[in-house]
Amino acid sequence: MVYQDTIIALATPSGAGAIAIIRLSGKDAIALAEKHFKSVSGKSLSKQKTHTIHLGHIMDGDKTIDEVLVSVFKNPNSYTGEDVVEISCHGSNYIQQEIIQLFLRNDCRMATAGEFTLRAFLNGKLDLSQAEAVADLIASDNEASHQIAMQQMRGGFSSELAKLKEELLNFASLIELELDFAEEDVEFADRSQFKALLERIELVLKRLIDSFAVGNVIKNGIPVAIVGEPNVGKSTLLNALLNEERAIVSEIAGTTRDTIEDEISIGGIGFRFIDTAGIRETKDVVESIGIKKTFEKIDQAQVIVYLFEAPVISNDSEKSHNVKLELEKIKNKYPQKPLVIIANKIDKLSEVEISTIQSKISGLQLLSAKTGFGVEDLKNTLLSFVNTGALRNNDTIITNARHYDSLLKALEEVSKVKQGLESGLSGDLLAIDIRQALYYFGEITGEITNDDLLGNIFTNFCIGK
Repeated sequence: MVYQDTIIALATPSGAGAIAIIRLSGKDAIALAEKHFKSVSGKSLSKQKTHTIHLGHIMDGDKTIDEVLVSVFKNPNSYTGEDVVEISCHGSNYIQQEIIQLFLRNDCRMATAGEFTLRAFLNGKLDLSQAEAVADLIASDNEASHQIAMQQMRGGFSSELAKLKEELLNFASLIELELDFAEEDVEFADRSQFKALLERIELVLKRLIDSFAVGNVIKNGIPVAIVGEPNVGKSTLLNALLNEERAIVSEIAGTTRDTIEDEISIGGIGFRFIDTAGIRETKDVVESIGIKKTFEKIDQAQVIVYLFEAPVISNDSEKSHNVKLELEKIKNKYPQKPLVIIANKIDKLSEVEISTIQSKISGLQLLSAKTGFGVEDLKNTLLSFVNTGALRNNDTIITNARHYDSLLKALEEVSKVKQGLESGLSGDLLAIDIRQALYYFGEITGEITNDDLLGNIFTNFCIGK
């Protein structure tokens, strides 16, 4: 893939604002910008140093479109590795479109999704995993996902793989060299050192593969279903967690007829809370649909928060029994999912009544969604379900499903090499499995690629990046 043309796109979000940035990249980017830019200093853009900014006007013939700042980045020291020009204009929709249309009429074409980053990859400015991290960085909406994307974009993941790959490649070269001296029956590759290397590579690959479980929830957020009978305070709890009136709160049971979702960041981790319809027997058609959706959301959730009304349980032995039965059902149906049991509205109870409830149901958390008591404790409990140790230690964490798949395949091939080595497999057969393992390493960083793969990755980018 070699691109010779010049592309243009809006690099800032569409819509009116104080300023907008229009980006050009390609071999003629500076020449085209110079054609329509009249600098207040009268100097030519092409004669200016790279990484400089110039005040002037964008002109369509004798017509002035806008007063702008033009930034010049000369190849190869630019984001794409090509000549790049960024035009900072006023954020009027009309001005943005006038400037873009002007360049489209003069040998520019609109950039496709992710094409600037694609050119950066093709020109060796980023490897493929770093390029994918750009999209993750743009999409990051909490501290943890931002931290992981930054680490990957800086090449943390790539450099870790590169060291392993280099060592594996060195041994592969020695083994393949042995094939040229097969008749002499010599060994250039120390088998004991090679086995130690393979064991070390296996450990690293397994650690990276295991990190995907954490990386996936950090990247996509952790869905938490808030469930319980009608009118126990689920919507009030959602509002308390979000610190806003997101859900309708009413004394009328069954107010929530559908699921309501919203996301907050706790300790830098995204949690997506789902306020579900109350679970009960009902003849109301609309409410019954809501209850059906509740069970669907429980299936999708990674954590279940079960809420019950403390005053009712304290005074009603039948209700207390029903709650215990409901909790047993949830535990039996979802044994692998963390379950947080909360007694709500404890502000209406005495100390003695609270102690009575705690003796009836073990592992109970006390809460008053109305006053906010216990909300911080709940947040800390939810955060405890996420293994943030790797994040705190700044370890490499995998968040990309494509990387995860390639690592699994690389591990499989490395295990084959290790088994072959232990069983005394011939060098030519070992070399085949080593080359396959190296192939999957290269697939991650983009040394091994194809047009379909690049198309799938970069079409998920926004236009202008």
